[in-house]
Amino acid sequence: MNGTMMTILGITFIFFMTVLGAATVYCFKREIPPRLQAAIFGFAAGVMLAASVWSLLLPALSQAENGWGRYAFIPVFIGFLAGGALIVGVDRMLTFRQCKINKGQGLLADGRARKLFLSMTLHNIPEGLAVGFAFGAAYAVETLAAYVAALGLAIGVGIQNLPEGAAVSLPIKTALNSKHKAFLYGFISAVTEPIFALIGYFFAARLQILQPWLLAFSAGAMIFVVAEELLPESQTKQGNSIGAWGAMFGFAFMMVLDVALG
Repeated sequence: MNGTMMTILGITFIFFMTVLGAATVYCFKREIPPRLQAAIFGFAAGVMLAASVWSLLLPALSQAENGWGRYAFIPVFIGFLAGGALIVGVDRMLTFRQCKINKGQGLLADGRARKLFLSMTLHNIPEGLAVGFAFGAAYAVETLAAYVAALGLAIGVGIQNLPEGAAVSLPIKTALNSKHKAFLYGFISAVTEPIFALIGYFFAARLQILQPWLLAFSAGAMIFVVAEELLPESQTKQGNSIGAWGAMFGFAFMMVLDVALG
Protein backbone atom coordinates (compact mmCIF):
# COMPACT_ATOMS: atom_id res chain seq x y z
CA MET A 1 0.00 0.00 0.00
CA ASN A 2 1.52 3.33 -1.08
CA GLY A 3 1.49 6.59 0.85
CA THR A 4 -1.44 8.08 -1.05
CA MET A 5 -3.66 5.09 -0.34
CA MET A 6 -2.68 5.11 3.34
CA THR A 7 -3.54 8.81 3.56
CA ILE A 8 -6.96 8.29 1.95
CA LEU A 9 -7.64 5.28 4.18
CA GLY A 10 -6.66 7.11 7.36
CA ILE A 11 -8.75 10.23 6.68
CA THR A 12 -11.76 8.17 5.58
CA PHE A 13 -11.52 5.95 8.65
CA ILE A 14 -11.80 8.79 11.19
CA PHE A 15 -14.93 10.05 9.42
CA PHE A 16 -16.53 6.62 9.12
CA MET A 17 -16.08 5.76 12.79
CA THR A 18 -17.75 8.97 13.98
CA VAL A 19 -20.70 8.32 11.67
CA LEU A 20 -20.88 4.73 12.88
CA GLY A 21 -21.03 5.96 16.47
CA ALA A 22 -23.78 8.43 15.60
CA ALA A 23 -25.78 5.60 14.00
CA THR A 24 -26.21 3.93 17.39
CA VAL A 25 -29.40 5.98 17.80
CA TYR A 26 -31.11 3.48 15.51
CA CYS A 27 -30.47 0.70 18.02
CA PHE A 28 -33.31 2.06 20.19
CA LYS A 29 -36.87 1.50 18.88
CA ARG A 30 -38.74 3.27 21.68
CA GLU A 31 -38.22 6.16 24.09
CA ILE A 32 -35.13 5.68 26.20
CA PRO A 33 -36.03 4.93 29.87
CA PRO A 34 -35.16 7.75 32.34
CA ARG A 35 -32.50 5.73 34.16
CA LEU A 36 -30.84 4.82 30.86
CA GLN A 37 -31.05 8.45 29.76
CA ALA A 38 -29.22 9.47 32.93
CA ALA A 39 -26.56 6.86 32.26
CA ILE A 40 -26.18 8.04 28.66
CA PHE A 41 -25.82 11.69 29.65
CA GLY A 42 -23.34 10.72 32.36
CA PHE A 43 -21.37 8.50 29.98
CA ALA A 44 -21.28 11.25 27.35
CA ALA A 45 -20.03 13.69 30.00
CA GLY A 46 -17.30 11.27 31.05
CA VAL A 47 -16.24 10.66 27.45
CA MET A 48 -16.01 14.37 26.74
CA LEU A 49 -14.15 15.11 29.98
CA ALA A 50 -11.57 12.40 29.32
CA ALA A 51 -11.20 13.45 25.68
CA SER A 52 -10.67 17.04 26.82
CA VAL A 53 -7.94 16.09 29.29
CA TRP A 54 -6.08 13.27 27.57
CA SER A 55 -6.58 14.15 23.89
CA LEU A 56 -6.62 17.94 24.08
CA LEU A 57 -5.26 19.71 27.18
CA LEU A 58 -2.25 17.51 27.89
CA PRO A 59 -1.11 17.47 24.22
CA ALA A 60 -1.71 21.23 24.07
CA LEU A 61 0.57 21.81 27.06
CA SER A 62 3.20 19.48 25.61
CA GLN A 63 3.20 21.21 22.23
CA ALA A 64 3.13 24.71 23.74
CA GLU A 65 6.35 23.99 25.64
CA ASN A 66 8.29 24.12 22.36
CA GLY A 67 7.63 27.81 21.87
CA TRP A 68 6.55 29.04 25.31
CA GLY A 69 8.76 27.09 27.70
CA ARG A 70 7.72 27.54 31.32
CA TYR A 71 4.87 29.77 30.15
CA ALA A 72 3.25 27.01 28.09
CA PHE A 73 0.10 27.42 30.16
CA ILE A 74 -0.62 30.83 28.58
CA PRO A 75 -1.96 29.69 25.16
CA VAL A 76 -3.70 26.75 26.83
CA PHE A 77 -5.34 28.99 29.44
CA ILE A 78 -6.49 31.55 26.88
CA GLY A 79 -7.63 28.94 24.37
CA PHE A 80 -9.53 27.01 27.04
CA LEU A 81 -11.57 30.01 28.19
CA ALA A 82 -12.10 31.16 24.61
CA GLY A 83 -13.64 27.79 23.76
CA GLY A 84 -16.31 28.16 26.43
CA ALA A 85 -16.94 31.77 25.45
CA LEU A 86 -17.45 30.81 21.83
CA ILE A 87 -20.08 28.22 22.75
CA VAL A 88 -22.03 30.90 24.63
CA GLY A 89 -21.67 33.44 21.84
CA VAL A 90 -22.55 31.13 18.97
CA ASP A 91 -25.43 29.61 20.94
CA ARG A 92 -26.97 33.03 21.54
CA MET A 93 -26.49 34.00 17.91
CA LEU A 94 -28.14 30.80 16.67
CA THR A 95 -30.99 31.16 19.16
CA PHE A 96 -31.72 34.70 17.94
CA ARG A 97 -31.50 33.71 14.29
CA GLN A 98 -33.62 30.59 14.72
CA CYS A 99 -36.34 32.52 16.52
CA LYS A 100 -36.45 35.10 13.73
CA ILE A 101 -36.70 32.40 11.07
CA ASN A 102 -39.34 30.07 12.49
CA LYS A 103 -39.98 30.94 16.15
CA GLY A 104 -37.68 28.31 17.57
CA GLN A 105 -38.59 25.23 15.54
CA GLY A 106 -36.02 23.17 13.68
CA LEU A 107 -32.78 21.31 13.96
CA LEU A 108 -30.94 23.94 16.01
CA ALA A 109 -33.86 25.03 18.17
CA ASP A 110 -33.05 22.86 21.20
CA GLY A 111 -30.36 24.57 23.27
CA ARG A 112 -28.89 21.40 24.76
CA ALA A 113 -28.61 19.69 21.38
CA ARG A 114 -27.13 22.80 19.80
CA LYS A 115 -24.40 23.20 22.42
CA LEU A 116 -23.51 19.52 22.36
CA PHE A 117 -23.27 19.62 18.57
CA LEU A 118 -21.10 22.75 18.61
CA SER A 119 -18.70 21.42 21.23
CA MET A 120 -18.15 18.06 19.52
CA THR A 121 -17.78 19.74 16.13
CA LEU A 122 -15.07 21.98 17.58
CA HIS A 123 -13.49 18.92 19.17
CA ASN A 124 -13.23 17.25 15.77
CA ILE A 125 -11.30 20.16 14.28
CA PRO A 126 -7.97 19.68 16.11
CA GLU A 127 -8.29 15.89 15.82
CA GLY A 128 -8.66 16.24 12.06
CA LEU A 129 -5.74 18.67 11.95
CA ALA A 130 -3.58 16.27 13.96
CA VAL A 131 -4.23 13.43 11.52
CA GLY A 132 -3.65 15.74 8.56
CA PHE A 133 -0.41 17.03 10.07
CA ALA A 134 0.84 13.46 10.51
CA PHE A 135 0.18 12.51 6.90
CA GLY A 136 1.52 15.85 5.67
CA ALA A 137 4.75 15.25 7.56
CA ALA A 138 4.94 11.73 6.14
CA TYR A 139 4.59 13.14 2.64
CA ALA A 140 7.40 15.59 3.36
CA VAL A 141 9.89 12.91 4.47
CA GLU A 142 8.56 10.25 2.06
CA THR A 143 9.31 7.23 4.23
CA LEU A 144 7.11 4.19 4.80
CA ALA A 145 7.70 4.36 8.56
CA ALA A 146 6.27 7.90 8.68
CA TYR A 147 3.16 6.83 6.78
CA VAL A 148 2.69 3.81 9.05
CA ALA A 149 2.95 6.06 12.11
CA ALA A 150 0.40 8.49 10.64
CA LEU A 151 -1.96 5.62 9.83
CA GLY A 152 -1.59 4.34 13.40
CA LEU A 153 -2.59 7.78 14.70
CA ALA A 154 -5.62 7.80 12.39
CA ILE A 155 -6.69 4.36 13.59
CA GLY A 156 -6.38 5.46 17.21
CA VAL A 157 -8.39 8.64 16.59
CA GLY A 158 -10.99 6.65 14.64
CA ILE A 159 -11.52 4.13 17.42
CA GLN A 160 -11.99 6.99 19.88
CA ASN A 161 -14.49 8.58 17.49
CA LEU A 162 -16.88 5.64 17.83
CA PRO A 163 -17.98 6.45 21.41
CA GLU A 164 -17.67 10.16 20.68
CA GLY A 165 -20.17 9.87 17.83
CA ALA A 166 -22.54 8.06 20.18
CA ALA A 167 -21.92 10.72 22.84
CA VAL A 168 -23.31 13.30 20.40
CA SER A 169 -26.25 11.44 18.89
CA LEU A 170 -27.73 9.62 21.90
CA PRO A 171 -28.25 12.67 24.15
CA ILE A 172 -29.50 14.67 21.16
CA LYS A 173 -31.99 11.92 20.35
CA THR A 174 -33.37 12.32 23.86
CA ALA A 175 -33.47 16.11 23.55
CA LEU A 176 -35.19 16.21 20.15
CA ASN A 177 -37.00 12.85 20.26
CA SER A 178 -35.86 12.20 16.70
CA LYS A 179 -33.42 9.51 15.62
CA HIS A 180 -32.96 11.03 12.17
CA LYS A 181 -32.13 14.51 13.47
CA ALA A 182 -29.79 13.05 16.08
CA PHE A 183 -27.96 11.07 13.41
CA LEU A 184 -27.81 14.16 11.22
CA TYR A 185 -26.14 16.09 14.07
CA GLY A 186 -23.56 13.32 14.40
CA PHE A 187 -23.00 13.13 10.65
CA ILE A 188 -22.49 16.88 10.23
CA SER A 189 -20.17 16.90 13.24
CA ALA A 190 -18.15 14.10 11.62
CA VAL A 191 -17.76 15.97 8.33
CA THR A 192 -15.52 18.60 9.95
CA GLU A 193 -12.84 16.02 10.75
CA PRO A 194 -11.83 14.97 7.21
CA ILE A 195 -12.15 18.58 6.02
CA PHE A 196 -9.65 19.79 8.60
CA ALA A 197 -7.51 16.70 8.07
CA LEU A 198 -7.09 17.84 4.46
CA ILE A 199 -6.32 21.37 5.64
CA GLY A 200 -3.72 20.00 8.04
CA TYR A 201 -2.25 17.85 5.29
CA PHE A 202 -1.67 20.72 2.87
CA PHE A 203 -0.66 23.36 5.44
CA ALA A 204 1.08 21.22 8.08
CA ALA A 205 4.14 23.44 8.46
CA ARG A 206 2.21 26.72 8.61
CA LEU A 207 -0.54 25.62 11.01
CA GLN A 208 1.64 23.70 13.45
CA ILE A 209 2.10 26.76 15.67
CA LEU A 210 -1.68 27.05 16.14
CA GLN A 211 -2.17 23.50 17.35
CA PRO A 212 -1.89 24.17 21.14
CA TRP A 213 -4.42 26.99 20.87
CA LEU A 214 -6.86 24.85 18.89
CA LEU A 215 -6.55 21.89 21.25
CA ALA A 216 -7.19 24.00 24.35
CA PHE A 217 -9.97 25.89 22.57
CA SER A 218 -11.77 22.64 21.81
CA ALA A 219 -11.30 21.38 25.38
CA GLY A 220 -12.84 24.56 26.79
CA ALA A 221 -15.87 24.19 24.54
CA MET A 222 -16.40 20.57 25.53
CA ILE A 223 -16.01 21.06 29.28
CA PHE A 224 -18.36 24.05 29.21
CA VAL A 225 -21.08 21.88 27.67
CA VAL A 226 -20.39 19.07 30.14
CA ALA A 227 -20.74 21.42 33.11
CA GLU A 228 -23.78 23.31 31.84
CA GLU A 229 -25.77 20.61 30.07
CA LEU A 230 -24.69 16.99 30.44
CA LEU A 231 -23.94 16.60 34.14
CA PRO A 232 -27.18 18.30 35.29
CA GLU A 233 -29.17 16.14 32.86
CA SER A 234 -27.51 12.99 34.21
CA GLN A 235 -29.17 13.48 37.60
CA THR A 236 -32.43 11.52 37.96
CA LYS A 237 -35.44 12.52 40.04
CA GLN A 238 -35.00 9.38 42.15
CA GLY A 239 -31.72 10.79 43.42
CA ASN A 240 -29.64 7.72 42.58
CA SER A 241 -26.07 7.83 41.34
CA ILE A 242 -26.52 6.14 37.97
CA GLY A 243 -25.56 9.32 36.11
CA ALA A 244 -22.41 9.71 38.19
CA TRP A 245 -21.44 6.11 37.52
CA GLY A 246 -22.10 6.66 33.83
CA ALA A 247 -19.67 9.59 33.93
CA MET A 248 -17.11 7.47 35.78
CA PHE A 249 -17.32 4.66 33.23
CA GLY A 250 -17.31 7.09 30.30
CA PHE A 251 -14.22 8.87 31.61
CA ALA A 252 -12.41 5.60 32.37
CA PHE A 253 -13.31 4.13 28.98
CA MET A 254 -12.08 7.12 26.99
CA MET A 255 -9.01 7.46 29.20
CA VAL A 256 -8.03 3.86 28.47
CA LEU A 257 -8.51 4.41 24.73
CA ASP A 258 -6.52 7.64 24.74
CA VAL A 259 -3.62 6.20 26.73
CA ALA A 260 -3.56 2.82 25.00
CA LEU A 261 -3.83 4.26 21.50
CA GLY A 262 -2.03 7.54 22.02
